[in-house]
Parts: sequence; C-alpha cells; structure tokens
Amino acid sequence: MEHEKNLAMIAALVVAAGVLAFLWTVILRILGGFMIWTSILAILGILGAGCGYSWFKWNNLRKAGAVDDFSFQPIFSVYFEMPTTWLVVAIIVSSALLLLLLILLFVRKRISIAVALIEESSKAVGCMMSTLIFPIFPFALHLLVIAIWGTIAIWLASSGAETCVKNDGRNTTCDCSTSAQDPTCIFVGLTKQESTIFWLQVYNLFAFFWMTCFVSALGDISLAGAFASYYWAKNKPKDVPTFPVLRALGRAIRYNLGSLAFGSLIIAVIKLIRVILEYLDKKLQTTNSVVLKTILSALKCCFWCMEVFFKFLTKNAFIMMAIYGKNFFTSAKDSFMLLVRNCVRAAVVNQVAGILLFLGKALITLGMGVVAFFYFSGQWVVDGIPRVDLYYYFVPIIIVLIGSYFVADLFFDVYEMAVDTTFICFLEDSEQNDGSPEKPFYMSKNLQNILDVKNGT
Repeated sequence: MEHEKNLAMIAALVVAAGVLAFLWTVILRILGGFMIWTSILAILGILGAGCGYSWFKWNNLRKAGAVDDFSFQPIFSVYFEMPTTWLVVAIIVSSALLLLLLILLFVRKRISIAVALIEESSKAVGCMMSTLIFPIFPFALHLLVIAIWGTIAIWLASSGAETCVKNDGRNTTCDCSTSAQDPTCIFVGLTKQESTIFWLQVYNLFAFFWMTCFVSALGDISLAGAFASYYWAKNKPKDVPTFPVLRALGRAIRYNLGSLAFGSLIIAVIKLIRVILEYLDKKLQTTNSVVLKTILSALKCCFWCMEVFFKFLTKNAFIMMAIYGKNFFTSAKDSFMLLVRNCVRAAVVNQVAGILLFLGKALITLGMGVVAFFYFSGQWVVDGIPRVDLYYYFVPIIIVLIGSYFVADLFFDVYEMAVDTTFICFLEDSEQNDGSPEKPFYMSKNLQNILDVKNGT
C-alpha cells in the first residue's frame, strides 16, 4: 500500500510539472516582455554589485597593507585576502558589465523584436492548443523505434551456431573416439561469426539513428506548418485553418517524406561517425601516441561542431519546407541565406528565447525536486498529507527530477519551434512585403510599430 502511494505521488508531481509548464507558456504570453527586461536588469544589477564590491575589497586590502603570496596555500580562502585577487576579479566583472552594456546599447531594438516575437509565439500556441498534445505522437513513434532497435540488437547478439560437448554423466568430458555409456549433449555457448555480427550491429545502430532523426523531423515540420499557418493568416484567429497540426502532418507525409529522410540521413551519418570515433578513442586509451590522441580529439570536436551546425541547418530547412513546400536543398539554402542576412537578429532572438526556456525548465524541474525532497524525506509539514519514511528517498526524488524535466522539455520544445517558425516567417515577411495593398505585412501591429512600418490603405 505504501509503495502504491509513493508511485501515485511520483506520478502526481510529474503531472504537476506538465501543468506548470503549460502555465509558464501562458505567463510568457502575458508577461513575456516584463520577464525578459527584468532578467536583463537583474543580470546588470548582479554584475554592478559584484563590480562595486570587488573594487571596494581591493581598495581596503591595499590600504591595509595586505601582501600577495600566490604560493600553494592549503586553505583556499587565503587567496581572497590578497589585493591582487580582488583586482583580477574586479577587472573581469567590470569588463563583463561594460561588454553587456555595449551589447544592450547596440541591440536594444532587436531585443524588443525578440520580445514581440516571443509574445506572438505564445499567442500562436494559445490559439492552437493541439500543438501541446501533438508531441505525444512523435514520442510514441520514438518508443516504437527504440523497441524495434532493441529487439534486433538482442537478436543479433544471441545469434550464431551453438557449441555442444558430450558428457558421460559423471561431470567429465568423454572421449568421443571411444565408447561411453549414456552420453549426454550439454550446451556450452554460441560460436558467432564475429565480423558479420559486428557490422550488422553497426548497420542496426545507423538505422536507429536515421529513424529517430526522421521521427523528430516529421514532428518538427508538422509543428512548423501549424505555426506558419497561424502567422500567414490575415485575420487571426479566424483565418487559421481547423486542425492545423493534422493538416501540416498530412502535407508532410504526402509531399515531403523524401526531403525529411534525406535531411535525417545527414544527421544520422554524422552521429554514426561520432560513435565510431568514441569507439576508437576507447581502443586507443592504452596507447602512448600523443599524435593519435590529438588527431582523434580534433576529429571528435570537428564532428560535434558539424552535428550542431547540420541540426541547425536542417531544422530551419524543415521550417522553410513547411512554409513553401520546396525540396530540401532549396529550403536549406534559402533559410541559411535568410539567417545570414539577419545574423544579429537571429543571435538575439535565440539567446533571449533560450534564456526564457532555460529559466522555465530549471524552475519547474527544481521546484518539483524540492517538493519531492520534502515529501519523500519525511519532512512534509502540510496538514492532511501523510508523511512517508523511506531509507533511500533519493531514488524517487531522482525519478521526479527526470520525469519533470522530460515533461517540461516536451512543452518547451513546442514553444521553441513556435519561436523559430515565427522568426523565419517574420524575416520572410519583412523582406518579401512592403506594406502596400499588393504586398501587405502579415506581422502583428506591435512588430510593425517596432520596425516603424505599417500597412498602406
């Protein structure tokens, strides 16, 4: 009974994380600008306070005649009684504060654009609530792919010809060249065709990478198509089509499966190469060749960067495919050049949206973790809620943390796709249209005011 109560509490906390993630998207819609500017001011305040305190400590220690001694000290806090330490800290913090102020001075207008885009993305999510439920579909497909991959991997690992010996019943191996009374055949293992099995496992792993990337791409283009239909609707939300996510999914299945498969193939190949490099790295751990280790480390770094770049490229290509329906190469080229022409805007929007999404994930995950700690450690003080007494209470806490982060990540992945799609649509809108009756802007009034443009009459 106690076990069932604990499982129910874990499930309740994970569900609560999903509710909080939904409420966070609502809060972003209402208070997105306030939260962004408050975060910026808080960072400036922290840096300013750190700057003033560092210079204050350096000045006091210098006047007191403190001596620098940077030899090894068993107590680390001794270094903070030296004026040079605080001088270095003061210079670093002051430089960071000055750099941040300069950045804000030059990109303040773009921050306003980022705030407006985030608020517009929140409206799109609020108008199409089905987008918050849709991630269950690709998640189920991911589970299916994992099950198929695991089944094949286990089947390959257990394949091979069996090896048996004859035994005379007295726990000794009989000599098959002589007669033996009542010999029995005992299974001792499998003789594997090691080379064939190995390469089949590699192929199975590659297929797993390809299929998981393909499922993710299918989910991305479906959400992008839904959010694009919202942005390009002249009268929102009246002109937004019914069942926008299902319509976008149908278009992707009918017209874009080949492009999705090709884009996923690129990522899968890079992932497989990274796995091979990790395998070689483990094999070369016993070697003393510095040159080989350096080359391998450089290759691992290069392919990690390559994977990050191609994930960024393919994601924006899928968004452009959802808007125009063109092939992968054309969409990738158009989206990349569009972002290059607006690189500063892209950087600001990504950073601002990234900060907000990170804050949301961190607050929800840590909040549920704190609640789980007080409950499962027996320190619960709320009347009407029974206390529990677990010896290994950190296990359910870890489960709650992982589950809360996973659920919050599902919600915020939708929100991130909404921001990315709205941003691409906004850039296309601002470049292709001029506000004339023939080419009116589709952006919101707030964005038009920030850009100091408006639709003509």
